[in-house]
Amino acid sequence: MEDSYPVVIVGAGFAGVAAAKELGGKGIHVLLIDSNNYHQFQPLLYQVATSQIGVSAIARPLRSVFRRYKTVKVLTAKVESVSAAERTVTTTDGRTVHAEILVIAVGAVPNFFNTPGAAELAFPLYSVTDATRLGTGLTRLLDQADRNPDGSVDVVVVGGGPTGVETAGAMAENVKYVVSKYFSPELAARCRVHLVDMVPSVLNMFSAKSQKYATEHLKKVGVQLHMGVGVTEVRPDGVALADGTSVPGQIVVWAGGLKAGGLIDGSGLAQGRGGRVDVHPDLTAPGVDGVYVIGDAANITDSTGAKLPQLGSVAQQAGKWAGKNILADLGGGSRAPFRYVDKGYMAMVGRGAAVAELGRKRVQLQGVLAFLSWLLVHLALLSGLQQKVRALFSWLNGYLLHSPAQVVVSGPVEKESSDQDPS
Repeated sequence: MEDSYPVVIVGAGFAGVAAAKELGGKGIHVLLIDSNNYHQFQPLLYQVATSQIGVSAIARPLRSVFRRYKTVKVLTAKVESVSAAERTVTTTDGRTVHAEILVIAVGAVPNFFNTPGAAELAFPLYSVTDATRLGTGLTRLLDQADRNPDGSVDVVVVGGGPTGVETAGAMAENVKYVVSKYFSPELAARCRVHLVDMVPSVLNMFSAKSQKYATEHLKKVGVQLHMGVGVTEVRPDGVALADGTSVPGQIVVWAGGLKAGGLIDGSGLAQGRGGRVDVHPDLTAPGVDGVYVIGDAANITDSTGAKLPQLGSVAQQAGKWAGKNILADLGGGSRAPFRYVDKGYMAMVGRGAAVAELGRKRVQLQGVLAFLSWLLVHLALLSGLQQKVRALFSWLNGYLLHSPAQVVVSGPVEKESSDQDPS
């Protein structure tokens, strides 16, 4: 069975949703395809994993997102293949959809850099499933250690970027404030959080001042830093390092990078760094007509030709810009090269502690002011009033009362492969 739509968007992340909203707001018929029936707010996945907020605060049903966009149809289906040359999308149930204009916004998958054992044993943090599995695994480990007077919990976080720093900081503060309160101070004393990265400092994209602040706060809350040495193997009992040493850990969290997934591999598009597509300045794919690639599946440049980072703000702005260019395509107009508005970087380091470098001039904030800015920005970016209210309540409950969201262990938490596309 083959259907045809003016615009087909594969992937309902920041980029895909932004493009669909831009087009749907102008009455363009759009088919939005994703394997999940919800849009996830990816920057807060680590808070789901560390029981700071619940899943319902970061996941909003797509049909709710597009309730007022009558020309946007949501299809929940697993995509088997994408043909850029033919502008077709085939789902695993045998359905083929042809697009006049095809938008590929399939996101990315964890990049384990061929590290032995990483794909099989490490826990990535790129989806709601990843976050809930990690949270359940941590809770189970704590329950087991609590039953054993000599039991301990070691967690290794690989990657010193924002995701790794935020995850390690949240876990260490959970040990300090939550484990000691809800389990026992004795168990908290037997819990350790390690952060490992081959670069010499955390938050490599930030200024030296922000790096210093983050490093000092992580150490203050008990994170053990292993910087300037890479991971050579992930094992069931921890990780081996390039200097011949090892770090113990019943759980290894992988925050070490992303790459394009299998749908890009089989799309027929030329691939660049990270397996992503090096798109033209107007966000179209090279070598084919009527195909856009946006979000984490694309290498996008700014007006100077410098590659932009894989950030939610880049994806969101690129999705909206692609929507405008598609409107020009359909109306006989001219596309415009993407102009990114640089809003800067932010990273939560812990309760009352964050770093922020805002705007192109990189106005620097550290500490409580950066923490409050981080909360306000992320609250504003969350999709839906219910999600905002739930997140706000969870933050007030957690940061003021140290009362975490509840995690119930109800099933197996064995590591499953995350090397698959989100759509």
